[in-house]
Formats: sequence, structure tokens, C-alpha cells
Amino acid sequence: MAEHFKALVVSESGEGNFERRICERKIEDLPEGDTLVRVDYSSLNFKDALSASGNKGITRNYPHTPGIDAAGLIVQSDAFSPGDEVIVMGHDLGMNTPGGFGQYVRVPGDWVMRKPQGLSLAECMTYGTAGFTAALSIEKLIGHGVDPDSGEILVTGATGGVGSMAVAMLSTLGYQVVASTGKLDMSGWLASLGASNVVHRDELRDDSGRPLLKGRWAGVIDTVGGESLSSALKSAKYGASATCCGMVSSTEFCTSIFPFILRGVNLLGIDAVQCPMEHRVRVWEKLASIWKPECLGKIGSFCTLEELDGKIDEMLGGNSAGRMVVSMRQPQS
Repeated sequence: MAEHFKALVVSESGEGNFERRICERKIEDLPEGDTLVRVDYSSLNFKDALSASGNKGITRNYPHTPGIDAAGLIVQSDAFSPGDEVIVMGHDLGMNTPGGFGQYVRVPGDWVMRKPQGLSLAECMTYGTAGFTAALSIEKLIGHGVDPDSGEILVTGATGGVGSMAVAMLSTLGYQVVASTGKLDMSGWLASLGASNVVHRDELRDDSGRPLLKGRWAGVIDTVGGESLSSALKSAKYGASATCCGMVSSTEFCTSIFPFILRGVNLLGIDAVQCPMEHRVRVWEKLASIWKPECLGKIGSFCTLEELDGKIDEMLGGNSAGRMVVSMRQPQS
């Protein structure tokens, strides 16, 4: 086991000024925990980009190593054997606990899940928290009676990590998916993931002030919040369900009670952070088998730890699409 390792460290240099650089860290500097994992792959999520830019709502104290996802090999553990392939995601990883943008993490054993059969470590990080969140959203829709015969499913923020995963998985399961995005130049890519229709997000924004619109959506997976969610609820069909898991647009939205009391619409919150381990395992088993899209490779692209800083800026600038997998050991060929 190496005594030193590389990590992306975000430091505060003066009030409100943050810088990112690759640093050498020591294993002994990692927090206490019964499980040490050598990280082979991580992935870039919007929450990571916020942490990497100094967002104190995500990470309280700096210097800090972000990365809410990690996949790799057990080095030391009370519950696993050395060399076991595992996933660590959720809980406090990468938020206030040093995360997957370091080549080692040390965490409590109950944060760690054995890699499911049918997926490589790289594929696990192509999914990452984004794919897991999309799967939780789909599971919620199914649990509330939304099936492929129910009608169109709207996915907002469709070029993002959660959105693109939701499009691909819903299509794999036989749903008719309408992808909403501000990047119509990505329409061909979204169609290749299984979207039956791609619309600009402005087409679905309602400024009429009316409490209800013509019912269209049997289900909604909203990844952006704000006006997008408000308008989608107005256009939900009778008995429809909408999941909410993101805040790229806004943490707030405004609506009336009419979609709920006149159409029986369900608004379902999605949380991937504190999801119980038993539930995680069940969902990941689906991701490794019947829910696994054939186009999974089209959603993920790879970068090295040294290239990550630029990818963070791209995400913060709204110029990323799909999933960015970070190869922590060597460049992906």
C-alpha cells in the first residue's frame, strides 16, 4: 500500500476565493474509519462541482477533496476482504468527508457496497449517483402505477447526468420519453439514448398564470427544479406522478394546489444520500441487469484526475453533457 497518494484539493485563499490543485496526501491524514478503499474510478456530479467551487452549502470546511462517488478495491476492512471490488457513494462522502477525487478514501464500513455482478468498476461510475438517482426516480414512478402504457414521460434537464440516464433507462423499459433541454444541438444524441421526442425547455415553460394546463404527462422526472417543475405539474395528466431530485435551475418552485386536488397528481421527492443499504443493493442489481441500457457507453466519457479541473469548469458553465468518469489510476484508452 502506498503511503502517499494524489488528490484534488480545494483550498480557500482569502474570503470567498477558492483554488483547485492536485496535491500529494498521506494515508494517515485520512479521517478515521474501518474501511480503506483504493479508488480506481470516480465521477463528476453537479454537487461535486459546487463543492469544488467553494459552496459552503455543500462543504462547510476547506481544504477539502470532493467526489461523492468512488469505486475501487478494498485495502483494509473489517467487513470485506482485500481486493474486493466495491462502490462508495452517498452518506457524507465528498461533502465534508474527503471523497473520490483522491486515490484513497477511508470511510465507515456501512457506507460501502460490494460491486454488483454484471458491471465493471468503470460502468458503476458511469452510473454513479446520477444513474442511481435516475433509477430511484423510475422506481418511484413504477411504484405509483406509471407503466409504459400510461403515456408520455417528461424528463427535464435531459442532457445532464440524471436526465440522460433517465432517458436511457426509461427507453430500455419501453417508455415513451420526451426529453426537455436547452441544448437542441444535442437532439441527435438524446434520440440515440432512446428519446422519442426532444423539445426546447422554453416550449414547456408556462407564463400564463393559469393553475392548470391540458394534461399531457403520465410521469415526470424533473432534475432542475424551479419553473420547469411548476410548469410540468400543471401539464400532468390525471393520476400522474412527478419526481423531484435536482436544483440546477432553482431550489424553489411556485404552484397551486390544483394539480394535486383536481387531478390527483403525486409529487415524489428523491434522495440518494441516505438511502438504506438494502434498498441500494436492490436498485443496483436492476442497474446491472434488466435496467442496464445498451447505450450506457454513449452516456459516459472519461478524464484523468489532472484533466478534472477543466471538466468542473465546463459543468459549472453548463457546457457538459452525460456523465464524466474520472480515471484515478491511468488514462482511459
